[in-house]
Amino acid sequence: MTGQITIPFWFFLILLAFMAWVILELLLIPSARWFLRRRLNRVLDEIGSRLDIEIRPFQLTKRQVLIDRLVYDPKVIEAIQRAAQEQNLSRAMVQEEVLTYAREIVPSFNAYLYFRTGYWLAKKVARLMYWVRVGLVDNEQLAEVDPDSTVVFVMNHRSNMDYILVAFLAAERTTLSYAVGEWAKIWPLQTLIKSMGAYFVRRDSGKNPLYRLVLERYVHMATKEGVCQAVFLEGGLSRDGRLRKPKLGLMDYMLRGFDPDIDRDIVFIPVGINYDRTMEDRSLIRAQDPQAEKKSFWFVIKTTLGFVWHNLMLMVFNRWQRFGFACVNFGAPLSLRRFCRDHNFQFTKMDRDVRFPVVQTICQQIMDSIEELVPVLPISLVATVMLEDRERWLSEFDIKAHAHRLVERLQELGAPILVPTRGLEVALSTAFHMLKIRRMLEGSEGRYRADPGSYNILIYYANAIARWQERSPEQGG
Repeated sequence: MTGQITIPFWFFLILLAFMAWVILELLLIPSARWFLRRRLNRVLDEIGSRLDIEIRPFQLTKRQVLIDRLVYDPKVIEAIQRAAQEQNLSRAMVQEEVLTYAREIVPSFNAYLYFRTGYWLAKKVARLMYWVRVGLVDNEQLAEVDPDSTVVFVMNHRSNMDYILVAFLAAERTTLSYAVGEWAKIWPLQTLIKSMGAYFVRRDSGKNPLYRLVLERYVHMATKEGVCQAVFLEGGLSRDGRLRKPKLGLMDYMLRGFDPDIDRDIVFIPVGINYDRTMEDRSLIRAQDPQAEKKSFWFVIKTTLGFVWHNLMLMVFNRWQRFGFACVNFGAPLSLRRFCRDHNFQFTKMDRDVRFPVVQTICQQIMDSIEELVPVLPISLVATVMLEDRERWLSEFDIKAHAHRLVERLQELGAPILVPTRGLEVALSTAFHMLKIRRMLEGSEGRYRADPGSYNILIYYANAIARWQERSPEQGG
């Protein structure tokens, strides 16, 4: 019983690996799962008591269950059979393709990451870069929204910062599920974004009807289950500072199966966003020029890293300044159930040719509301002044005086101006110096005018309030 047994060294390594696996599988992994589940349940109990719109069971369902539910959706099954016949492929091959699409689209929402990591990070980044403000919000109207309804925040797309800003500001009320583009499919960013509840949408996917159907069924499924969502109706970033025409795809996916008599209500909340500085402004303006040389991926990475490094050095030497204001305005909710009953619409009984004009009408109504909500910020005011008198040399006092008159005119029209009159002087001074630092103004002997090489970028910022400039006092709010 006390004798020794000699075994080969390689066999000892196998036994050692097996023992490590047993300890990991039977002790460490279950303990880690218990610990993480305990932390997750604690977060859910904590936030469940303060959220206006609670986290839906759909969001807490295991991701694989949602993928299977999507792959075996009756309409998806029909599309698989049809595609297999048309392409002369086996049903299993087409189903495997659909499974790839479903895995790509379906998020893996993690409440702990959303509120403990995502919210904290969004809050820190937003407040580090901007003076964040909520301008207009009618808490009474928002409180009247049925908590069982599907709430959809519909906003203008000014910057990629929009995702961070709105998620941070809305986190006290609800969680948001975004549709994000292929730019976010970079490891490990992809995993983080999916855990925050976002789902990916392929660019130019209209040529792939099978993919579009899988996407449509997921959006329909999430909407029907009450998942709160955020939608950029423009489908992409504004290139010139004005709102783009609405893209109807995602909205149509939400609406086409809606029955006001039996489904939970869908409530659209328009959101207007504006920044004193968008980090992508020069690249967005460049994208409008078809003659501009296309920059490589590595050039973009190099430029981005250079921008980050430059700002880090400014922080180190205590010379860094925020990029001005970032402001969000929330508008009056639009109930789809009420809209359908008022106009006697039944989407489930409409074919595409009849339904699309109705969807377009709803989208345009929301876009009009968003345009009225886009905040008037100091940079837009100063940019407008410099463009109106672009040939004249003005003193800083003249520029501010002109901006004050512009504010009075916009107030008569009912424009949503962020800065109150008592703080306008400081805000205009900050905006003026920001334009000087970015070399958008030429200076000589204490007088300034717009730099001709910066007209496009000044127009970009002035366009944020151009709608109000084009209106007469009789058209005011």
